[in-house]
Amino acid sequence: MPGISVSRTCIPFGGGIGFSFSQYWATQWYGIEINEANSSPDVTRIASTMTEVNGKYIHAELPVHSLIKGCLLLDNGSVNYYLDPTDWTKKADGTASNLDGSDGQVMMEWPDFYFKVDMNTPSAGKHQIKISTGALSGFTKVPKHYVSAYEANITRSTSKLGSFKNTGTDYRGGNNTAAWDAADNTLLGRPVTYINRTNGRTYARNRGTGWNQYGYSDHKWLFWFFAIEYATLNSQKAVNATLTAEGYKQGGLGSGVSTANSTEWNNFNSYNPYVPCGASDTLASGSGEVNYVATNFGGAGVNRTFTVNRYRGHEMPFGHIWKMCDGVNIEIKTDGDGGTSKLFSADNPAVWTDANYVGYSDKGNIARTSNYMNKALMGAGAEIVPSQVGIAGSGHTTYFCDYFYTDVTSSSMRMLLVGGYAHYGVDDGLAYSSTNYVPTSARTHVGFRLRFEGA
Repeated sequence: MPGISVSRTCIPFGGGIGFSFSQYWATQWYGIEINEANSSPDVTRIASTMTEVNGKYIHAELPVHSLIKGCLLLDNGSVNYYLDPTDWTKKADGTASNLDGSDGQVMMEWPDFYFKVDMNTPSAGKHQIKISTGALSGFTKVPKHYVSAYEANITRSTSKLGSFKNTGTDYRGGNNTAAWDAADNTLLGRPVTYINRTNGRTYARNRGTGWNQYGYSDHKWLFWFFAIEYATLNSQKAVNATLTAEGYKQGGLGSGVSTANSTEWNNFNSYNPYVPCGASDTLASGSGEVNYVATNFGGAGVNRTFTVNRYRGHEMPFGHIWKMCDGVNIEIKTDGDGGTSKLFSADNPAVWTDANYVGYSDKGNIARTSNYMNKALMGAGAEIVPSQVGIAGSGHTTYFCDYFYTDVTSSSMRMLLVGGYAHYGVDDGLAYSSTNYVPTSARTHVGFRLRFEGA
């Protein structure tokens, strides 16, 4: 099939004079092909050309990915300044940065990009997810917007969700337990939790027009960005910084903050977040993992080391605490009420609500039992919630590798939580999701990310 096999042929263009890779890549697409019959999580790289162009492979250059940049975003939606992609203690111009919130929110700028899903192509059960920097025929635009680099924290005095590093008492995270401020289990500098989705939406919007909670579409594309870059659906693969012979990424994002002992975590701080925002900032706008030592986490004198992971500047894209998604409502009906579980989503934040499905699109039926994910709902929107779980051979090293939790014993609207939390181990990952909680639920281990999208 065209676009599948890798060739070392080099295609020269115009002798190099006046040649622009950005203009050329905008006429091309790249992505992956998933074969649902293959239990391996590893997928096939595809592109409009798999040959070298002036010595570069499109999958090594990753034109859409390469435009993701760290920045400080003001409440009015303007970029205060960009960050040095290799050293976030500096602005892009080399002068000192300030990530404590006073210069703006620490965000990742996502460019305009375009996508297309070809289903059952080239044969039944094969799906191709394609992205491009250019508006190619049949492709759908995802507008430029911003996603928080950190799990969201809060300014208590103004009830505004944020993305910054600050250990002041006005920014206490978790469930706001002040008695721990001077202790090892402090919530200072930690992301905020114990807020329900309705209030989280309000607190995000308190920052100004265009600000919202993390959207389902944001997490969906963060997953596909990873899968396309690393050619695997297994985000917990071990970190491997060595490139392939073609310059492609390999490995994954490691286990992340997923190896906590449940009893130890509960005894330490009652399942509140314990990793501070910015713990992996030495990776700047890159990907990988760094160690974080939680003092006395296992009891007096017993420290525990956790690996804080990062994907293109997005700290802890899975693990540590669940992240709520807005712009998605799950309709659960018991067997007696019809026996369906449906995914409804909306890209327009103006219609986001916890009350109904008005303005949302019915994306289809999702799995009704808890187990490891085998097939994604997919469709034209590349939906990542499972349509099938638990077939023979499924587990944490096959298919999508991540777990799915649901409860169909009562009929109600549910939230979608993503990523898992600190003691779920191999179940965690970018594709891990849960539909157990209603939007009014608040838990110490459930938090947010932040997003901004201007008019």
